[in-house]
Amino acid sequence: MTIERLQQQREYLLLECISGSRAYNLHLPTSDTDLKGIYILPQPELYGMTYTDQVANATNDEVYFEIKRFLELLEKNNPNILELLSTTEGNQLYRHPLMDLIRPEDFLSRLCLDTFAGYAKTQIKKSRGLHKKMNQTFPETRKTVPEFCYVVAGSRSMPLLEWLHENKLAAADCGLSKIDHFRDAYALYHPQQFAGEVPFKGICSGDAANDVQLSTIPAGVEPLTVLYFNKDAYTVYCKDFAAWWEWVALRNDERYRHNQALGAGYDTKHMMHTFRLLTMAEEIAKYREVRVYRHDRDFLLRIRQGAFTYDELLEMAAAKIEQMEQLYAVADLPEHPDPQLAGKLLVSIREKFYGQKK
Repeated sequence: MTIERLQQQREYLLLECISGSRAYNLHLPTSDTDLKGIYILPQPELYGMTYTDQVANATNDEVYFEIKRFLELLEKNNPNILELLSTTEGNQLYRHPLMDLIRPEDFLSRLCLDTFAGYAKTQIKKSRGLHKKMNQTFPETRKTVPEFCYVVAGSRSMPLLEWLHENKLAAADCGLSKIDHFRDAYALYHPQQFAGEVPFKGICSGDAANDVQLSTIPAGVEPLTVLYFNKDAYTVYCKDFAAWWEWVALRNDERYRHNQALGAGYDTKHMMHTFRLLTMAEEIAKYREVRVYRHDRDFLLRIRQGAFTYDELLEMAAAKIEQMEQLYAVADLPEHPDPQLAGKLLVSIREKFYGQKK
């Protein structure tokens, strides 16, 4: 099965829905139309050597699950799957009568506390990461090893580059040797200390180096100074530098400019979905329903429009999670769905569907 084949053989569709922002009633004039659905494999393919549990288009805005995979995820109270099953009629493009056998209320359980809250916390984590990235910047050229080195100058330390400048020395001319029992500390020498020509390798091999390098040092000469390479700080810096530029290359520029224009300093869309997920989890505990279509659109869009500070949203989310945990402690929900139900439904749906095809 492929998405192209499924589009041509729509008789294998069980459910097709508009999903994402339009299903949530959170769409804007510029919003795309996402699709999700459920299909059943043709019987020969089911009995064959391959099993295709999911198909999607290249941009992943059209995703379809095979009925077995759908029921597996439904049994785990996966939020995306519960939302698909509970999509309002106005956003259902096609629904096979066999889908009436699967009722969301038969699968709702206390697992929703972990799954919906887990998704929400993931959104917060993404927002935190983006908050950091949106409030930092890196030049195109990465800092070099010598910029993270310091030397002993009398009773104090000073940056290596500053020390070299004061002493009219070049990093490329210096030589380093390891000092036993001192992590990331080195004895530093210069050829001017020696009679005759003494070639040293320099502090590091070049601007792309990730560490200092050692030279062969003639015996019997005291070092000019002791050098310390703050390797831990350099490692963190390099990771942040690479992550930032990767984010720049992959980020949604329209969304980034939107957040910058708002002065929000965080990804407002991620935070909007954080509160959508937390509120949906509360509604499951209170009403045993998955309410996909959001009547709290105005509040959620205010979050997306940057009406709240980042710290305000984190405080509100923490309070909401605490309230949700209290609701689930007393909610009329089983610990998990009936472990036999998904299997029985799968057999029944396959028997009925393939029987109709004969």
